[in-house]
Amino acid sequence: MKVVKGGTVSSLLKDVAIPEMFHARQTFPRETIKPADIPAIVEAEIAQPQFSEKIKPGMRIAITAGSRGIRNVDIITKAVVDAVKRRGASPFIVPAMGSHGGATAEGQREILASYNITEETMGCPILSSMEVVELGYSSLGRRVVLDKNAYESDGIIISCRLKPHNAFRGTHESGPCKMMTVGLGKQVGASIVHGDGMGNIAKNIPTMAQVVLEKAPILFAIPCLENAYDETCRIEAILPENILEREAELLKVAFANMPSLLVGKGDVLVVDTVGKNFSGTGVDPNITGTFSTEYAKGGIQVQRTCFLNLSEESHGNALGCGLASAITKKIFDEMDIEKMYPNCITSTVLASARIPCVVSTDKEAIQLCIKTLNGLGDAPVRMVRIENSLHIDAIMLSAAYYEDVKVGKYPGLEALDAPAPLEFDSQGDVVTPVRI
Repeated sequence: MKVVKGGTVSSLLKDVAIPEMFHARQTFPRETIKPADIPAIVEAEIAQPQFSEKIKPGMRIAITAGSRGIRNVDIITKAVVDAVKRRGASPFIVPAMGSHGGATAEGQREILASYNITEETMGCPILSSMEVVELGYSSLGRRVVLDKNAYESDGIIISCRLKPHNAFRGTHESGPCKMMTVGLGKQVGASIVHGDGMGNIAKNIPTMAQVVLEKAPILFAIPCLENAYDETCRIEAILPENILEREAELLKVAFANMPSLLVGKGDVLVVDTVGKNFSGTGVDPNITGTFSTEYAKGGIQVQRTCFLNLSEESHGNALGCGLASAITKKIFDEMDIEKMYPNCITSTVLASARIPCVVSTDKEAIQLCIKTLNGLGDAPVRMVRIENSLHIDAIMLSAAYYEDVKVGKYPGLEALDAPAPLEFDSQGDVVTPVRI
């Protein structure tokens, strides 16, 4: 694609005024587990007799590690590994991430390494393979498969995060059941789970998970939950016979912990950085409103959204950018189709992989969004800017919100300074930080 800085598009956008912005702080409940306390909490959970008695000396135990940017994932994973070792068993880590990493064993190993999960840091082997074994069929007639290395172990510990999904709603969304069916199902299993469309995935996940629980050597699950500040706030071990019921209960807790953009509505949303380490769709649509399907709703309501940068941790996987109104040439140039398309082919959701309007600079991406607003008339532009969808305690808001924030219209939201122009460098990239 040819994107010309200073061409016709630049000419059409150069006089579009960008509103002055002010820094603001959002405050949410903050129950937190300090990273230094995580190993002791993991050990205390596993030390309970109903869990510890399942780990016997000499057992080969598989521990799952996923592809999401889970806070403290390396600390949590290492703590599980160490707890297994203390009981005389031999742990190994299995990448449980469906089709992520370009649907290759090496790609999945690379993702774990980017989260500091390596054989050296964990002190145990990592067995990465896309090979699966068939377990049977669910009550809905769906074939159920599982990672071969995990299946052939003496026991599997499901370590994961439990949170709301970004494309559907159900009793079981992102958590142990999805890790067992999609994550450990590798590309084959993930494709089966998603094959009936996002309208049916909420039924497929628990019914297929039931087969895994019956046929695979699941010892227990130990999911973590995060608070509104992307901090670990709960770690809880769950016996296999309780996973279906307890996961549904904890999902309600996870929903209650979710942050939001407190203004609720606006005209333009600017996201500085998107990526797979923030959400499977680059940004969490539960925050940004950029859902890839009709089966989930929520987030801020705006007309236009632009993304400015792609995180290094994404390894070129810019899935989710198709849901933006505009992206920068920086993102477009970093896109790796071999990393993106296996995800959308597997999930059958193509919207996330589409290419939106591509412009040469941050400034033009923002200006394009403003220029194409409809029905605004003479009203000032209401613009919200965030670093990414995981860290929204610090945000920027346009001057149109200022007086309402000052008088307390939005509980939990406070202005930190007065509105001022955004600053851009000579390349047209924004240099004013979101967080001060």
